[in-house]
Amino acid sequence: MSDQIQRFLFDHTNVRGEIVTLANAYHEVLDRHAYPPVVNQQLGELLAAVALLTDTVKLDGTLSIEVRGQGVLSLLMAESNPGGELRAIARIADGGDLPSESASFRELVGNGQIVITLDPSEGNRYQGIVALDHETLSGCLEAYFSQSEQLPTRLWLAADGERAGGLLLQRLPDASQNQDVDAWERSVHLADTIKREELLGLEQREVLYRLYHEETVRVFDPKALRFGCTCSRERMSNALLTLGSEELRDILREQGEIDTQCHFCHTKYHYTVAEIESLLEDPDAPAPTIH
Repeated sequence: MSDQIQRFLFDHTNVRGEIVTLANAYHEVLDRHAYPPVVNQQLGELLAAVALLTDTVKLDGTLSIEVRGQGVLSLLMAESNPGGELRAIARIADGGDLPSESASFRELVGNGQIVITLDPSEGNRYQGIVALDHETLSGCLEAYFSQSEQLPTRLWLAADGERAGGLLLQRLPDASQNQDVDAWERSVHLADTIKREELLGLEQREVLYRLYHEETVRVFDPKALRFGCTCSRERMSNALLTLGSEELRDILREQGEIDTQCHFCHTKYHYTVAEIESLLEDPDAPAPTIH
């Protein structure tokens, strides 16, 4: 498979990991937009990261990573769910110059914050926020785990506009006396030798073999990933309602109807005057079926 994530662990240790590879899902995101190459690279790393985090926290719901910057790149956002569906967007600041092809993550986003949202299918929504205090996306996400999850976590991310990949290692608490107490430092040291070309160009088991052929690694069945958008007419209607009745009616007076589209997949949604009025009168009514 070209798009998959694979879980692994080291026997008799408290170290576990995930490795992800993306091609088709990555292309699906990029084909819907016309971002500069350097933005495509950052989006690929973010897609790999959101897939890794979703599988790591084992959330029955949606997980999103939103990078809110004050630089030329004002927004990077990626979202994933347990079904293996991924989507992502980027936004270049209004009036800003196009980013340099050699710009780093920190140069692109400037100051700001990363917001990680866990939205379970049942239960309360949770948000964790970490400042953009590191030079790379992986460094910022490692800081999030250190502050919020209090679990030592390391990430290696790569993307080149064609493929995206990532590797995550995490040390679990409560190591027993029978466990290899040096396993964490050793596994991280070996992962630090991974080359970008290897993470993007090799099969996942080959990557793990090259890194850990002297370790006892248990590799689990891979999970398929794909592009998928969760937009719907109901969600778009709810978004329109946040504008308020006065603004919606002003738009209708100017345009006679409302046309909008999903930023992620570009699906278009059309609303007539009657549909907007019905929506304002009864926001909880089911969205009409459009043929």
